Amino acid sequence: MSANSKADPISLSFHDSCLRMSDVQLLHGPRWLNDQILSFYYEYLTHVKYKTNDDIVFIAPEVTQCMKYMDDQELEQLMDENKATRKPFIFFALNDNMTFEAGGTHWSLLVFSRPEKTFYHFDSYGNNNTSNSVELMNKVKETMDMRSAKFRPMRCLQQANGYDCGIHVICMTDHIADYLNRYEVIDGLPPLQVDTVKAKRTELLKLILSLGGKD
Repeated sequence: MSANSKADPISLSFHDSCLRMSDVQLLHGPRWLNDQILSFYYEYLTHVKYKTNDDIVFIAPEVTQCMKYMDDQELEQLMDENKATRKPFIFFALNDNMTFEAGGTHWSLLVFSRPEKTFYHFDSYGNNNTSNSVELMNKVKETMDMRSAKFRPMRCLQQANGYDCGIHVICMTDHIADYLNRYEVIDGLPPLQVDTVKAKRTELLKLILSLGGKD
């Protein structure tokens, strides 16, 4: 075991995600959330909350990041592995990072709706991440046999500070997935409430503890 891992022990291993104590500390705020927190939550949605809904796929942020740089064959293979090629609804947690290295300064959410032939983009900080989301859409839509799909930037609740974009992505993912679970479209989605965002860090900490994690 390395000195680094001793200094930063694992809080929770959950399916394909691993949270270290330093990751969990980010939830105490006011801090920007990293890939590991969003990946954990997307694993939770996949394997627990929406386990019985086969229509929705949640693509973790590190996978979304890889997609930006893949050739068509690699992309098709990855989409197949994630069982995403023909699914009705796909969520992409999207970072503005333009390199292979970990980094970036902003999260937004791109959601594909096959029934509506539309990629919906939700950005809690104006349209800061629009170019990245359009680029990703153009990258994946052929693989998904959706060349004619439209891009639709959506009005959504805006963050009140410079660090809550990740929390907004998690809350919007919850909000949209719940709506899709009932109505099977995104059009008509009601606005996200501020109180939901304010409560989410505490909810995530409780969820991690309930799954056997350490705070």
